[in-house]
Amino acid sequence: MDEQDLLARRFEAHRAYLCSVASRILGSDSEAQDAAQETWVRLSRHDADGIDNLQGWLTTVIARICLDRLRSRKTRREVPYDGSPEPVIEATPEDEAVMAGSIGAALMVVVGALAPAERIAFVLHDIFSVPFDEVAKVVGRSPGAAKMLASRARQRIGLAQPSPGTDMKRQNEIVEAFLAASRNGDFEALLSILAPDVEVQADAIVVRGAANVASRALTFSPQVQYAHVALINGTMGIAVAPGGHLVTVLAFRFAEAGVTHVEVIADPARLRQLTVSGQLYSR
Repeated sequence: MDEQDLLARRFEAHRAYLCSVASRILGSDSEAQDAAQETWVRLSRHDADGIDNLQGWLTTVIARICLDRLRSRKTRREVPYDGSPEPVIEATPEDEAVMAGSIGAALMVVVGALAPAERIAFVLHDIFSVPFDEVAKVVGRSPGAAKMLASRARQRIGLAQPSPGTDMKRQNEIVEAFLAASRNGDFEALLSILAPDVEVQADAIVVRGAANVASRALTFSPQVQYAHVALINGTMGIAVAPGGHLVTVLAFRFAEAGVTHVEVIADPARLRQLTVSGQLYSR
């Protein structure tokens, strides 16, 4: 096996990760695949022996490719978003299905409202935990300016500053699993994502313990058809919105052991105080 074959194998070990990064930035699985392939072409023409951190190098390259593509979209066409001059990135129904499965419909919608540099900073730092020093290299600004881009992105989409170590992708996976288990009546699957001392609070009623909470979650099944993952004040949760009218929110708290707390909010006054998926619902 020659050096090029070895390099190709090293690249393939990172391809899924790179496609994941690109799909979250571009909102299109097919474009993400193209960006990953272009990244390979650039790597194959580069002196790989001089690369100390291959994943970091690849992340920077694919993010720059994505940034160029976003800017190219903007010069070709602009569609206002709620009166804003920034573009809404169009995606086919197939692309939307892919994105909804990978990062949740809530993130797919709100990330699409961001300007290119904001989107890069938000996705790389807040979702993939790329340091601002590295984000700065992609957007061609100082680390401080890159940090401001991410902060502005959060403000535009109604997110609070994420807590240190927040893994939004993992939160999304857990909430999606909660919905699927509730939909399928899968008691064991629910237990696997709940912390042993988890509690559910609904008004004055509090249910404690994984087995009790899992049993209660199964009674949620009739509402699952109207429920999907949403960003609740910057944390993944569930919005129940038949016909787009928000009637109930399930706000989650997470730890290493899984879900530790679920608050069920149905009071209209409290719902109006929440930032739910960038205010996409009528209340």
